[in-house]
Amino acid sequence: MKTIVICSGGLDSVTLAYLVAEQRELSGIVSFDYGQRHQKEVEYARLCAEKLGVPFQLVDITAVGKVLTGSSLTDDIDVPDGHYAEASMKSTVVPNRNTIMLSIAFGMAVSNQADAVAAAVHSGDHFIYPDCRPEFIDSFEAMQKLALQDLAEIELFAPFVYQSKADIVRAGQRLQVPFADTWSCYKGQDKHCGRCGTCVERREAFHLAGVEDPTEYEDEDFWQSVT
Repeated sequence: MKTIVICSGGLDSVTLAYLVAEQRELSGIVSFDYGQRHQKEVEYARLCAEKLGVPFQLVDITAVGKVLTGSSLTDDIDVPDGHYAEASMKSTVVPNRNTIMLSIAFGMAVSNQADAVAAAVHSGDHFIYPDCRPEFIDSFEAMQKLALQDLAEIELFAPFVYQSKADIVRAGQRLQVPFADTWSCYKGQDKHCGRCGTCVERREAFHLAGVEDPTEYEDEDFWQSVT
């Protein structure tokens, strides 16, 4: 199936791109600039597309991002340290982010005569992000069937939705994903900070998967105190 992958440049979505390239026809990678402080992630998405030899498209939705206020990813609010499952991580929610991105990607899929849009949501996201949960994925796909009725039938491919990040690391190892060429940290500094929720989850996932983590962290040991 001809599939477009939504790729942030993070470990999960890059692994998804490699999985789609193995199992389907990867027709392209799309990433979004919504004004996120860790905008450097999109360069890793671009690099992923280059390595897999497919077109890359960066969609500028910064005007939309400016009105989605209240998130530490887009506002002048400190990104919290700690584990992803902590209540403090709710400050990293960008309202309706996945809904907006998926809607655009589905429109692109119709325009490009693709059969599916792939998203890398996984079970570790379920704690904090409602638009990463299985109920959302099922409901969004059902809504799109109505929105595109008599125009196209596009699948929402979310193979990791019931899997953990450690499962994704194991899949990535099998697929020979260049983990060092992925970016997770929400703070967007020179190195992964090692303290924000995504850094902690990333470090923990490699540990649980029994796979060597090639990532350089500013704080190598913080994750152990919060997991």
